[in-house]
Amino acid sequence: MVDLDRRMSEEMAGLAPLPARLLSEPLDYILADHLRHRCMCRLLDLLAAAAAFDRELGRLVADHVRNDMAVHVVDEEEDLFPTMRRRAEPEDQIEQVLGLLSREHAAEERLGRAVVAALDRALAGGATTLDAAARVALRDFAAGQRRHLAVENAIVMPIAKRRLTRRDLAGLSRRMAARRGIDISHLAP
Repeated sequence: MVDLDRRMSEEMAGLAPLPARLLSEPLDYILADHLRHRCMCRLLDLLAAAAAFDRELGRLVADHVRNDMAVHVVDEEEDLFPTMRRRAEPEDQIEQVLGLLSREHAAEERLGRAVVAALDRALAGGATTLDAAARVALRDFAAGQRRHLAVENAIVMPIAKRRLTRRDLAGLSRRMAARRGIDISHLAP
């Protein structure tokens, strides 16, 4: 039990907000955010497998899905993906991948809402355990996120690093920071 508690604490720490200065390198910020999402996946698995419902963990995960993941998807859908479509070369064959990821974002949004709703119900109702449907939703969401992140990390991000210009990255950085209400003007070169 002590090992599980330590592991859970380490994973929960992995959801800590990223340093604002990292927004000056937007692709690195996105990759770091992907690591946070992988921590969230492990926490979802822990919540789904636990005999007792951990309220603190449930609240943390629900907030992460509701807030952080939602902003991350907007970063990709409104900024990263359109910029990549403009910069990609035909040999990159990126359109099919970006189309798949956009469809997955839509499906994940629905499943994410179901996960948040299940956790919010458990929190509001003082549940001591999660019901079977909630456990399945948490596991399915985590599995889908892992697949999605693997594609983004293995295909999208390497192409983005090769194709996006300094100007593209500066614009991406500004828009991501503005979306989070963070002033990064003091970080600009």
